Amino acid sequence: MSDFMPWDDRTKRRLKLRDLDVLLAVVETGSMGKAAKRLNISQPAVSKAVVELEDALGVRLVDRSRRGVVSTPYGLALAKRSVAVFNDLRQGVQDIDFLSDPTKGEIRIGTTEPIATAIVLPAIDKLSRKYPRMFFHVVAGDTASLYRDVSERNIEFAICRMIGRLPEELAAEVLFYDAFSIVTSARNPLTRRRRLTLADLRNEPWALLPADSFFGSVIAEAFRAKGQEPPRPTVASVSTNIQNELLATGRFLTVLPGFMLKVAWRNLALKALPVALPNSPMPIGLITLKNRTLTPLARLFIENVRALAKPLARR
Repeated sequence: MSDFMPWDDRTKRRLKLRDLDVLLAVVETGSMGKAAKRLNISQPAVSKAVVELEDALGVRLVDRSRRGVVSTPYGLALAKRSVAVFNDLRQGVQDIDFLSDPTKGEIRIGTTEPIATAIVLPAIDKLSRKYPRMFFHVVAGDTASLYRDVSERNIEFAICRMIGRLPEELAAEVLFYDAFSIVTSARNPLTRRRRLTLADLRNEPWALLPADSFFGSVIAEAFRAKGQEPPRPTVASVSTNIQNELLATGRFLTVLPGFMLKVAWRNLALKALPVALPNSPMPIGLITLKNRTLTPLARLFIENVRALAKPLARR
């Protein structure tokens, strides 16, 4: 390989979007053959594109062997930036499409399931009624995975509980603050008790997030801060549907964000039990990537999110 080529007009002329697309496919599949199949081109064409990129940059991007190809640190760095390049180009095309016809477009949103129920889905319902040709791609995850998805440009923005340190490349706008509550069906006899302690609830049937999940560990620490070990759940699951079906029996207890008591549930009336968990209200935030221009559709969606969050901020 020659010496690394600096960023100049000659380098810009030699770099081609098609070659970057080929490299990205090679890095993601780990094989020239699989990359060729994905892109519907010949394997020699894939090999030639990678070689031309290596010649243009003066570094080896992949190491080749009989078992396939392995990306070098240079290849991984370029592939990571290529994802951002293609995402920005896609957004540019979407901006043009939106400006020519603001009734259609695509947006990628990340959120947690409770916030999806309380904020994201109502916003989608409102906008999709007004603009039926809009397309919404919703990614559900926990805070850590959503931070990562925003950083890697897999989603335009996330709405989630802000836990831990915000990565340096991200920006946040706090929508409201919220704390966890112990919740059950309004039909549960425990809701008629005026005074309860965590010890009183130890032998009740619980439906909780697994202790090894992100929010499951947060909930467990809230119990321990009160001097109590977390209750042993009858059912441990990350599924919201399973949790809701168990709550509908009128027997099970769970821990939910306090704002969920403001949500209009279908066929499910919930009440918070008079037991305080020692957890301070935590911010629910809108997470974006610094220095990234949001699409017009994303800005329109965020305006609706802010409006929906206002009543929750006044709790």
